[in-house]
Amino acid sequence: MDGWFVAGLVIGLISTGICVLAAALKKVPNDVTLLSVAAVELFLLVYLVGSLLRVGGGEQLAGEPWEFWAYLVTALALPIAGFYWALLERSFWSNYVLAAVGVTVIVMMARMAQIWYGHP
Repeated sequence: MDGWFVAGLVIGLISTGICVLAAALKKVPNDVTLLSVAAVELFLLVYLVGSLLRVGGGEQLAGEPWEFWAYLVTALALPIAGFYWALLERSFWSNYVLAAVGVTVIVMMARMAQIWYGHP
């Protein structure tokens, strides 16, 4: 596990926990849940810049580069999609959609780490 994955894990778990708690309390999406998903997106943007700098600095991906970048672009799209979902459907169920964003990004970060370092 590298520091990027650990940071993504922590941010994703916190965001998921906040959103599940809000949904369990039957709260509609609010600033707290939406900002928790925005934090996931911000982390992914920083991860994108860090990845570009690492590749630009000469680091090689152990796996297929197209696969890594496809995962990253997809992960970047998830918080945006969840955010819009929550804005369009203002029910407590939307918080479950927001919670799924954090968990899905964690899984995608794990796969990106496998592609980067070559671990099966």
